[in-house]
Amino acid sequence: LVGSDESLQGKLAEAMLREKNDFRINIHLATSLPLPSERDHLRPRIDLIVFMFDIKSKYSLRNIEASLAYVDARFFLGKVCFLVTGVGRMNYSSIEVTDIWRLGDVYCSPVLFCELELDGVRVATAQRLLRMLQICAGHVPGVSALYFSTLMRN
Repeated sequence: LVGSDESLQGKLAEAMLREKNDFRINIHLATSLPLPSERDHLRPRIDLIVFMFDIKSKYSLRNIEASLAYVDARFFLGKVCFLVTGVGRMNYSSIEVTDIWRLGDVYCSPVLFCELELDGVRVATAQRLLRMLQICAGHVPGVSALYFSTLMRN
């Protein structure tokens, strides 16, 4: 989970870890990319990158845009998604929705909108991300990350 709001990242990670799974999950929280290289040898395989940004913070969008340069192009074949938080407060939006959709189009990655402050939405978002992760990690026979990503596009 990459994003500037560490509090929401932590809450989402906790919700994901509380869900019952038949596979092992490790969640790494980062404010930006690249990740520090000194721990590369200890880092598990990365199956999904979720870029989180707050719709009311232009800084969070700029942070994500800067981080995208450090992602291997192969990840944009179904292993990246953008998670837009704060959509319950669209009146206070600092980011144009068209900019959000453009980002998803440019990087061929799905865009999810949610309000992580609400427990029910946070749990539903955690479940959705876990299902995406399960597909991206290759645990769903007959469904590839690229195929799934194509289905999630507009």
